[in-house]
Amino acid sequence: MLIIGEKLSIIAKRVREAMTNKDKGPIQEIAKAQAVAGAGMIDANIGPAEDGGEDLMQWMVTTIQEAVQLPVCLDTTNHSAIEAGLKVHNNEWGRALINSTSNDPERFPILELGAKYNAQVIALTVGKGGLPADAEERAGIAAEIMARAMEYGVPIEDLYLDPLVLQIATTQDQALHVLKTIKMSQELNDPPMKTVVGLSNISNGCPKHLRPILNKYFLMLLIYEGLTAAIADPVEVAETVKTYDVIMGNTLYAHSYLEM
Repeated sequence: MLIIGEKLSIIAKRVREAMTNKDKGPIQEIAKAQAVAGAGMIDANIGPAEDGGEDLMQWMVTTIQEAVQLPVCLDTTNHSAIEAGLKVHNNEWGRALINSTSNDPERFPILELGAKYNAQVIALTVGKGGLPADAEERAGIAAEIMARAMEYGVPIEDLYLDPLVLQIATTQDQALHVLKTIKMSQELNDPPMKTVVGLSNISNGCPKHLRPILNKYFLMLLIYEGLTAAIADPVEVAETVKTYDVIMGNTLYAHSYLEM
């Protein structure tokens, strides 16, 4: 399973200050730590970045890839910032991932960028009308986005469906709908659709000591249903992924499997 390191987010004070000051040190330190912990891609979340977004995203992409030989997930609602990041992304280490398109017409142009720059695209299964009520509605939206992606020239295999994980503290029933959506996504295409979640959303608003517990056990359930990728803390979840693979027979057991 692909772990997309989530720690370079503007929400974090240290990262936000590094972005503001264009200080490469903290950005590269965090990127390296995530790579060592098992991340196969690094998320660069610059927020809306309405002012100076293009320059900031280019700086983030080049700063990250100077430190680690990994692709970058470009995480922002700023369309022009995404394109700026795609222009400097080093595809020698893997193709970029764009976060994200959806069933909102304002987000359709993201598919154009995906096709133009041969990038992969995350597709949130939401529309302009608001959050989907259940797994069936999410699957219906996913089918519409899949058809639209092909119209824009984005191959189905380059699309990651995101069923939108919500915080369990206020929307407990939605966790089961997300699990069901992941399972249903396996039947939307042959080969099965790729899927991704923002894992830590499940524990938003929960006490600090509960967050890693909720994240790890929810991840185990998601992987069982067929999850392909997670935007998550690789330090926190790598042991969960490795343990799942051993239990399911995907890797050969050894006493040192966590270190392998």
